[in-house]
Amino acid sequence: MPAHPSRKTAIFAMLALTLIWSSNWIVMKLAMLDSGPFYFSALRYAGGTAVLFLLLRLRGERLAPPPLGPTLLIGLTQTTGFTALAQWALVHGGAGKTALLAYTMPFWTVLLAWAWLHERLRPPQVASLVLAAIGLLLILQPWSAQVDLTSAWMAVGGGMSWAVSTVAAKRLFAHQGKALSPLRLTAWQMLLGTTCLVLLAGFIPERAVTWTPGFLAALAFNVVLASGLAWTLWLLVVQRLPAGVAGLSSLAIPVTGVLLAWALLGERPNADEGVGIVLIALALLLLLGTSAAAPAPAAPPPNDDTAKWP
Repeated sequence: MPAHPSRKTAIFAMLALTLIWSSNWIVMKLAMLDSGPFYFSALRYAGGTAVLFLLLRLRGERLAPPPLGPTLLIGLTQTTGFTALAQWALVHGGAGKTALLAYTMPFWTVLLAWAWLHERLRPPQVASLVLAAIGLLLILQPWSAQVDLTSAWMAVGGGMSWAVSTVAAKRLFAHQGKALSPLRLTAWQMLLGTTCLVLLAGFIPERAVTWTPGFLAALAFNVVLASGLAWTLWLLVVQRLPAGVAGLSSLAIPVTGVLLAWALLGERPNADEGVGIVLIALALLLLLGTSAAAPAPAAPPPNDDTAKWP
């Protein structure tokens, strides 16, 4: 059965996200050579926010903010929480392992979507979840004394924060219908979240930025692609796929990030990590096969921006 057009768009968006975000873990790790984590985060999202509002203007979309309560929650968890924790984890942790631990997000998303959105997982999806959980456990290796627990828990905390934002965004899209575009929600949640990142950068002492050509290139990559375009693509995926499926599909990103970190930074996985990567890849294939065969979700009824947040 051919995939529904909206599902096809979401799959193409997910492929683009995989390319952008998996390579960006390497870019962010290298940016830490010339900046503290909070300065870099504030700079990248301030630029990304400006790009998104410019796109809104050029496309002629409405500039009015979405409902403030849920948009603030998404901004605090997606832009502020996830970014600050993941970027801080990169200071002491490897790019590949940090990416994988941040992507415990799908497991928290599945639990939250079950509790908050009443999404039901079919048996193949549950099997993919179990495989991916075992794979991430092998990569985390809590039994190893060499694991940096501070960095590891920051990365996992970032994943939990991202999961909250994913489910909150899914619920908001369901309530607003076509009245709310992914681009407009991304721009406004990023504006609110970036404000908090700027405050963190101002109050938490860290070393000053060294404006090298490499740092400027990393910042440009993050402003245009990893912050502006990518988060818009992510919310489009969240809008058009069930929250649990969207979260589990994103596991392709950290697997690709580990392979890139191995090739470019010499972060070679050990035997347990290698098995974990294979299990996550198998879980992803199982999930995508199940998702492609599933009927497309019904479009939610449109509503205006003044609708009450349930």
